[in-house]
Amino acid sequence: MTAKPIPQMCTSLPSFAAEDPGGWQPMATFARAADAAGIDCLLISDHVVFGEALEEYAKPEVGGSKGGAQPTGPDGHWLEPITTIAWLAGQTSQVDFRTNILLAALRRPVVLAKMAATIDVLSGGRLALGVGVGWQAAEYEAAGLSFEGRGKLLDHALQVCTTLWQERQANFSSELLSFSKIHQMPKPLQEGGVPFWISGTFRKSTVRRLATYGARWIPWGPDAGDILNAAPRMKEAVAEAGGDVSAMRIVGNLALRKQDDGRIDVAASMDKVGAMIEAGVTEFSVRFDTPDDYDDAVAYLEPVVAGFRAAAGRG
Repeated sequence: MTAKPIPQMCTSLPSFAAEDPGGWQPMATFARAADAAGIDCLLISDHVVFGEALEEYAKPEVGGSKGGAQPTGPDGHWLEPITTIAWLAGQTSQVDFRTNILLAALRRPVVLAKMAATIDVLSGGRLALGVGVGWQAAEYEAAGLSFEGRGKLLDHALQVCTTLWQERQANFSSELLSFSKIHQMPKPLQEGGVPFWISGTFRKSTVRRLATYGARWIPWGPDAGDILNAAPRMKEAVAEAGGDVSAMRIVGNLALRKQDDGRIDVAASMDKVGAMIEAGVTEFSVRFDTPDDYDDAVAYLEPVVAGFRAAAGRG
């Protein structure tokens, strides 16, 4: 019998800035504080390049989010997530890392597989890849790839990585790539390979990827805003598509409430945790306004982690 997922608390790393921040050590301090305080997973965003049509972010028809706004201009400073995770994994001991969201199609799959396996081995199995197709045509154009074919390119990257992680003597054939008797070691520590988390709205392609690569869903757009209804609907669809939903994992956003003095009201912040778990949410994404000092940051985070674990039944 598959074990029921343990609810997890996640938060984003400050891996981008509108202007040059003058150094990234505060991000490392935050990662170490989160590790010490018991945060389960740190999330890191991805953009390789920017064009200048940033208004596309607000267009759902190209993969954006209605009413949303890109957090920086085209000259914003964005760290590459996989290399950043490699740096931070060496400074932490227990917190997991997940890309959120990696544009996997922009990387050559054989190199992506090698990079991810290496980090997974060196970190002790603490890596997961949240993947999606993105919203910006300029990134695909700069990489010499078709924006219109981005879904097919994502599927191709996932297929190649999975093959290389699971087969000692790997063979692969598609209209995009063929190889035979290829060896790539070491394999990831995690059984079956580095886990994929699939980002997307409720649509056939998202359901298919969840059924194929493991039922781990990062909702996007309106589904993220209506998670109590979206989560059970997605679980039902993935099951109908042949996926195993007995231990399905789903991300939900948990907003922190503050008291009049600006301090976090932990009890009030956790009042929706039970209902979200009942709906199928397993990963609770929280945004923090954490102090820069390491000790202050740990002290700031620890009561929230404790409150979450109590509300989630983790003791």
